[in-house]
Amino acid sequence: MFHRLGHFVVKRAWWVIIAWVIGSIALIATAPKMSASTDESEFLPKHYESIRAAVVQQDKFPAEFTPSAILMFERTDGGALTDADKADIAKITKGLTDKHIPLVEQVIPPMAGRTISQDGHYAMGMVSIDKTKMQTDEYLTAAKDVRDEGKELAKGTALKYQVGGQAAMGLDQKESSSATDAITMVATVVLIVVIVGVIFRGILVGWLPVLLSMFPMIAASGLIAFVTKLFDLKSSPIASAIDIVVILGVGTDYFLFLMFRYRERLRAGDDRKSAVANGVGRVGEAIASAAGAVTVAFAVLLLSELGMFTALGPALAISVVVTALASLTLTPALLAVIPAKATFWPGRKWMQEPEGARFHKLGRTVGRRPGLIALVSGGLLVVLSLAGLGYQGTFDMAKSMMPKDKESMVVMDAIGKGFSAGAADPTHVFLTTGTKAGGKLDPNALGGFGAKLGQVPGVATVQPEPKLSEDGTTADFVVMLKDSAASNAAIDTVTKVRTAAHAAAPAGSEALVSGTSSVYKDINLAMAHDYKLVFPVAGVLILLILGLQLRSVVAPWYLMASVGLGFAATLGATTVAFLKVGSESGLMFMLPIFIYLFVVAIGTDYNILIIARLREEAREGRSPREAAKEAIRHAGPTVAAAGFILAASFATFMLAGNVLFAELGFALAIGIVLAAFVMAMFFTPAITALLGKKAWWPGHGAMPEPGHEPVGEREPQPVGRA
Repeated sequence: MFHRLGHFVVKRAWWVIIAWVIGSIALIATAPKMSASTDESEFLPKHYESIRAAVVQQDKFPAEFTPSAILMFERTDGGALTDADKADIAKITKGLTDKHIPLVEQVIPPMAGRTISQDGHYAMGMVSIDKTKMQTDEYLTAAKDVRDEGKELAKGTALKYQVGGQAAMGLDQKESSSATDAITMVATVVLIVVIVGVIFRGILVGWLPVLLSMFPMIAASGLIAFVTKLFDLKSSPIASAIDIVVILGVGTDYFLFLMFRYRERLRAGDDRKSAVANGVGRVGEAIASAAGAVTVAFAVLLLSELGMFTALGPALAISVVVTALASLTLTPALLAVIPAKATFWPGRKWMQEPEGARFHKLGRTVGRRPGLIALVSGGLLVVLSLAGLGYQGTFDMAKSMMPKDKESMVVMDAIGKGFSAGAADPTHVFLTTGTKAGGKLDPNALGGFGAKLGQVPGVATVQPEPKLSEDGTTADFVVMLKDSAASNAAIDTVTKVRTAAHAAAPAGSEALVSGTSSVYKDINLAMAHDYKLVFPVAGVLILLILGLQLRSVVAPWYLMASVGLGFAATLGATTVAFLKVGSESGLMFMLPIFIYLFVVAIGTDYNILIIARLREEAREGRSPREAAKEAIRHAGPTVAAAGFILAASFATFMLAGNVLFAELGFALAIGIVLAAFVMAMFFTPAITALLGKKAWWPGHGAMPEPGHEPVGEREPQPVGRA
């Protein structure tokens, strides 16, 4: 099949190139516009308590003031606020009201005893912005106008004026996300160009994977936009940066898979077009299988209960499919029309295989001592996996996604210093009769209910008098937590608040807990669901793909076992780096999912490439240990180059300047290093050599195919003039 595909593409190379150019432009030109959501509650299904509580709030208290932005006032010299300062604060807040900023509904000045800190150093005002516009650019523009206009009004006073809160965080996240995308793109491109150029000692060949990735990047962006709109999926702010690295990284992987085979066939005596066609024929199945495994791993995220992943999974799956199609059609078409000397220029020795190459030595070592190699490489993975037992998650997305010096982060820290850490984002407990009894709440029971909420450890205060809905069926208890709403301590507290509220709810009523801490509690529950469902389903499907590709029942099992060890080892190494050596209180809650996405999915690529070459060498008539040696000799450079580039690409995330991308960059880089340089290079071939022909049972992967000569000695199959 792939030999036929290779011949077809080579004979119609220019038509293939033209089709990709026209198709990519058409997709991006007609694609709908996408917007990213920064509201974590939008990623949860409706049956979770925090979402049900939000529905009650919207239904029973539609006009309730919910601050979208927080105005933080303090003196520039750090002293206590004076009467003159408080007068200036009143002028500033009135000035903001008089500006009639679009979408700004209300500006509430600080009030003594409530939003002025006890030490008198901080005053906190609040701004309401039209909630129906939360996911629009106008909402963020309103936050920017509040920030800019307020600073202008504060000029000439002794006050420092800063804006935080949800809207300001969204604005700062957008700016940080744009910077992250640019940094990631530039750094990844530079790495690919330099490393590929050095590997093949050529200038054009270094740029080829980047240029070739532009077409699947454009085409995939258009397709993702159509699918997102068609199925009403959500988009996360971090999706674009990840998609860039996936397409560039995976595209470069598949480019290297083909380029090493192309060069190998040229060295074996094929003309240029025959080398391209035979290269596709030899490595096409490995690319398709690898892309299939990655696509399945991504697509299975549709089963997730978190909208963030149900949208991200299909988007990445589309990107991988499009990239794989480009690698099997566009890349060989371009190689077929560019003279080989131009591709590798100015290198002169690309046709000569180095004597005593390091991968030849590595292959010989694995072939001679597979037991020792399996023990050492497997032992390293086990040791790192044990370190993962210290894993601790955290849900503080805001602090993790932005540098600490961003204005909204500075305001958050100031709130923690001057007020209860949970004051800026209170929890709401709704006591409602709903449709259960259809009657009104008993006012006499409300005081006792609120008192029981106040007794929960971790609760700072409960507003003395709850607010009643107009129909008298629902009461809103405002609960201030002692800890920041996104902290693990606050999530633990809200769990206790839920238990107390459910138990204290009078007969015929229901208690529902709303707020950021409640949302994160439900995200935690959704993640637990995903771990139990998504991982096993993805594992079974990848196992089936490996079985079909290798025609074996045995090999897929130890391949999946090695990938599982790689996942655990990656989590362990990241835990040590950030929790033991570093000073973080926990790793971002979605990190295990991302490790699964890239280490389990993409890491399987390298195992597939090595095991496919092992099978090929076995079918050429070599013994298991000889096959392991030759597989590392020929496929080792590809795995090493692809793994190094992808790991370095992910490491560029660490340049973004925030904790989330630092953790992501480190985890994914170390995970790819383990997948390529421990699992694929040593563990997998060593286990295969130890098992011998049993590794291919019940297929005939270890049996020589009729008429097969050893690799490198086959007669070239001409398909046209070079």
